[in-house]
Amino acid sequence: MTPRMSTFKNYSVFLQIKVSHMKYEIVKDKGYQYVDLGEGPVVVFLHGLMGALSNFEKTARIIAEAGHRVIIPSLPIYELPLLKTSAKGLSRFLEKFISDLNLADVTLLGNSLGGHVALIYTKNNPQLVKRLMLTGSSGLYEKAMGDSFPRREDYEYIKEKTQDVFYDPKVATKELVDEVFESVNSRNKIIRILAIAKSAIRHNMAKDLPAMTQPACILWGKNDGVTPPEVADEFHRLLPNSSLYWFEKCGHAPMMEHPVDFANSCVEWLNKN
Repeated sequence: MTPRMSTFKNYSVFLQIKVSHMKYEIVKDKGYQYVDLGEGPVVVFLHGLMGALSNFEKTARIIAEAGHRVIIPSLPIYELPLLKTSAKGLSRFLEKFISDLNLADVTLLGNSLGGHVALIYTKNNPQLVKRLMLTGSSGLYEKAMGDSFPRREDYEYIKEKTQDVFYDPKVATKELVDEVFESVNSRNKIIRILAIAKSAIRHNMAKDLPAMTQPACILWGKNDGVTPPEVADEFHRLLPNSSLYWFEKCGHAPMMEHPVDFANSCVEWLNKN
């Protein structure tokens, strides 16, 4: 059975945490901001709800050096009109982005909410997606947060919830916690965070997955507390042409917690598919 959505109020709004240290150039063109590395078959990386381009930095470089063109768009989490701020709205943004950059036969690699956006895009544009890669993806199971973010003015609570995203709490640096704390205490941002999170909860993809026949790669942390391991097993069961990679001592962000192993697994799978 598909894992049921719980009404747990500590919903991981921390679907992917922002890291601000950027070492690669951000392209600003046609109203988009994105990273564009390497040459070869295109792999589009999609970050999570509170994510950033830098979440994939080490992984992106390794995959690009292995002969792929890696593109990482900044998803307009806080820029879309409120009525269009949803997982579907982000998928429509992705449709326009891929069209405007004249991309075809793309591989989509999505973390958390980014995986959900990739799934919606693949459902609506199957002819444009060559391969699908998911890590800690939403789409089958989310933890609900209710009508408001609980205790968002409590810094220690936010720190604890941020640390819970990772297997090693040290990954949640003070800078990272400060950024999350600022986001959940910004009225403009928290309204959109809640809107997108609720839209993801409503948009369960279980019935759509069997029709996605593209090669699919599921990359999952064994200690993911946001989208637990059984979610990976369910994706593997429902996606008919899928492979499953596990990462030990790893939470919700394998590409941040084990970037080299994650990238090498991606390259191995891409070379086979």
